[in-house]
Amino acid sequence: MERVQGIGGYFFRAADPEGLAAWYRDFLGVGGDAGAPWEQVAGPTVFAPFEAGTDYFGSPSQQAMLNFRVRDLGAMLDQLRGRGAAVAEETQDVDGIGRFGWVTDPEGNRVELWQPA
Repeated sequence: MERVQGIGGYFFRAADPEGLAAWYRDFLGVGGDAGAPWEQVAGPTVFAPFEAGTDYFGSPSQQAMLNFRVRDLGAMLDQLRGRGAAVAEETQDVDGIGRFGWVTDPEGNRVELWQPA
């Protein structure tokens, strides 16, 4: 059986695509020039459908949530707060899995940051 080899892209609607792309580039280091591939560090990727009524994604209107792996969650959250990003106060530690924190992008999308165990 043929299987996919990884995520090749993530495409989503935005009210201000250029502005939102700049935010992800400048705040999280995702991407580069418009449409240019983003080279990632190899590591685990989780694919997990959630119950339709979950509140884990923040707003009930948010249908999916990006999860980015980070090296040092505390440093990343401090960096984002220092730049004025909307960072959730709480973090979560899950034994054997890692640490989680959240930031909301300028268009209201909750993004999860994960420091693997």
